[in-house]
Amino acid sequence: MKNLYSILCCLYSMCAVAQDARSIVQRADEKIRGKSSHVRMSIQTIRPEWTRSMEIEAWMKGTDLSLIRILAPAKEKGIIFLKKEKEVWVWYPALERSIRLPPSMMSQSWMGTDFTNDDLVKESSILRDYDHRITGDTLIDKRACYIIEMIPLPETAVVWSKVIVCIDKKDFMELHSRFYDEEGLLVNSMNGYEVQMMSQRLIPTRFAMMPADKTDHRTEMKYQQIEFDPVIPDAFFSLETMRVMP
Repeated sequence: MKNLYSILCCLYSMCAVAQDARSIVQRADEKIRGKSSHVRMSIQTIRPEWTRSMEIEAWMKGTDLSLIRILAPAKEKGIIFLKKEKEVWVWYPALERSIRLPPSMMSQSWMGTDFTNDDLVKESSILRDYDHRITGDTLIDKRACYIIEMIPLPETAVVWSKVIVCIDKKDFMELHSRFYDEEGLLVNSMNGYEVQMMSQRLIPTRFAMMPADKTDHRTEMKYQQIEFDPVIPDAFFSLETMRVMP
């Protein structure tokens, strides 16, 4: 009986830790997303020989709806990405045509940056598709952070075999992430910088994505404007919206 009680206590403790890890990830995700959001941001892809700049506008609602419109440069202006549940579409104004991206494209570079298609449109869900576990603690810019390991659930089709995130214990900001491939090798690392208040929330306002095998390459994404929890009808996230956007 004593042994049974010990086993039950151990199982309860393991479940509590797992739940805590998921709750921490959920709070961090909800903080940067809100119930919905409308943002404008700049993106710089930096290489030893050149630097390329982009401007985008994005609308997001929950974890299943997002729409991203490229504002600049002129060559890509008007290209729109739509994510609706498990479907991802791209609208090319020059062709006046929308194309559905297959799941195999989610790991590919988004518009030549160091972000993947999945990073930008969030085709996978960090809450629904992964198991979460606290593995330790660390300090980032003098902020105490949880280290949380995320492993894909069985038979879940996601880009990464493992994701490590470091989340600030006080303000639940994701300040560092590492992304691993199917062989367990580090592919990309992302850091969050320039923590400040935007739309009454304390968040990192600049992110840098860096490929592990190219130390002189990186892509930086910086928020210019952000509005949390605007009213956006579900019907906005549609192929028709893509076609009629100026």
